[in-house]
Amino acid sequence: MLLIDGKKIAAEIKAEIAAQTAAIAAKGGKVPHLAAVLVGHDGGSETYVAHKIKDCAEVGFRSSLVRFDDDVSEERLLAEVARLNDDSDVDGFIVQLPLPEHISEQKVIAAINPRKDVDGFHPENIGRMVAGLPAFLPATPYGITELIRRYRIPTAGRSCVVLGRSNIVGRPVSILMSQKEMNATVTVAHSRTKDIEQLCKSADIIIAALGHPGFVRANMVKDGAAIIDVGTTRVADPAAKNGWRLKGDVDFDAVAPKCAWITPVPGGVGPMTRVALLKNTLLAVSKNEI
Repeated sequence: MLLIDGKKIAAEIKAEIAAQTAAIAAKGGKVPHLAAVLVGHDGGSETYVAHKIKDCAEVGFRSSLVRFDDDVSEERLLAEVARLNDDSDVDGFIVQLPLPEHISEQKVIAAINPRKDVDGFHPENIGRMVAGLPAFLPATPYGITELIRRYRIPTAGRSCVVLGRSNIVGRPVSILMSQKEMNATVTVAHSRTKDIEQLCKSADIIIAALGHPGFVRANMVKDGAAIIDVGTTRVADPAAKNGWRLKGDVDFDAVAPKCAWITPVPGGVGPMTRVALLKNTLLAVSKNEI
């Protein structure tokens, strides 16, 4: 069994991005500027945005953070999106999700300029991705495919089961895995899928993105499979300093001995999601046609 080390690969990619950024700056070019909009004080969102700002500093990017209380109006948030769209100094920006219930996430995503949409959620970027055209790819699917490439996990002609059909992970990663670069044969499974255990048992690659801790058990995995665990659910753990720990969608201890490759939680997909955002921001400032 080979542990897929997302932290290690993310560090390698950060070093590559830092070198590219330094080269841009040395030629008098524009240093990438990533902005983040944070609404409310959700602990997970606060931590994630703080990591993004730290990542920017490590690779030489500029970053800025716009904060709103959770009672901000949808109109005010959309006005901020419009301001960032028009700010030529900002190359890319993200509006951290989830948003409060009184704000339409889809309306906010649709208001972002697709050429600054470094989260890759705008319908135009999703459409271009589906068509195989250059686009900002959603960060987690982008990070997953980068891990698979760098670990040289065979995908051509292989059976891949994606557990979960969210617009953020499941659907887009299923598309990327089926396209010509990966050439996998993909099945998307979800809560209404029949015989899901047998379906998983036949898969060469399982990408688990259900948000259901420990869902994938040893009896659902064939020997030699590759497992990508996207789950990050907080579960109670009295032994942990903060009283909880992150648990993936895969029963790691039971499943790992059967696998050829497997990602841990944490330290697998998570760091790659963050570094994919940096790659998209570098793409934004490079003036690539998208």
